[in-house]
Amino acid sequence: MGARQSSACCKDKGPPGPLRGRQKFSPWEEALLPGRDPRCLLKRGLRHVSFSLVTTGMTDAPDFLWGLSEVQKLNLSHNQLRALPPDVARLTRLVVLNLCGNRLKSLPRELGLLRGLKVLFLHMNCLAELPAELSACQSLEVLGLSHNRLSQLPAGFADLGRLRKLNLSHNRFAHIPVCVFALKELDFLHVGSNRLENIAESIQCLASLQIFIAESNNIHAFPRALCLLTGLELLNLNNNDIQTLPEELYLLCRLARIAWNPMDKGLHISRNPLSKPLPELLEGGLEMLFSYLKDKKHP
Repeated sequence: MGARQSSACCKDKGPPGPLRGRQKFSPWEEALLPGRDPRCLLKRGLRHVSFSLVTTGMTDAPDFLWGLSEVQKLNLSHNQLRALPPDVARLTRLVVLNLCGNRLKSLPRELGLLRGLKVLFLHMNCLAELPAELSACQSLEVLGLSHNRLSQLPAGFADLGRLRKLNLSHNRFAHIPVCVFALKELDFLHVGSNRLENIAESIQCLASLQIFIAESNNIHAFPRALCLLTGLELLNLNNNDIQTLPEELYLLCRLARIAWNPMDKGLHISRNPLSKPLPELLEGGLEMLFSYLKDKKHP
């Protein structure tokens, strides 16, 4: 009986020595333990060679990463990265870089050397400014900067002539940066949840715009210049301080409906202190609203 108790006791204690407290490794660290080439971790798709280290809790990116010159899509999102080393410039084939959900307070100037970069996601970091050199990435088509601490953009961003989608929401912008109005190819612009009190007349320069979101600001007036963007399919001005609507609103003929669901295309104008009879007209739909505005313009 005593021998059985002793045996059971030893079994409960588990394996002795270092094995009991063996360090746990992430999957990518396990793959490298036998000394394998880091390139074994690359994923080769039909169009891109990609590498992903998501939610691994990293505070620093591993040095071997900057030697993977084949990488075209790099995902380091949702970690604890506080800095991106200048060595990122060695990834000359990079097309997509995802750095969302880290703790980045700044970016290296060398990021501007990634001339083939088309998509850059920097959402949910701690960025208060961006390097002017980023404007050299003139292949950029998508730039996500939401949930940071930005209040301005480098003037050189006006040179990002291929940029089509720009998300500046949840920052500290008091006005839309002037350089944005030079981006003629923009079809998506999100400036919601900032500190905007007005929208400059220069918004009319963005003739390709199809989606414009400026919800949850403190905009006092619906800018007439928006009515000249006849390609708009989604216009969201929810939760502002707008009291009247311009008579030219009916020119936005691609707005399909008064939209209530955030995902729907159309005109989003709820949670504004609209003067009467506008709230009642909204209940009747876009055609009724347009008809009222046309009659008002041509009595």
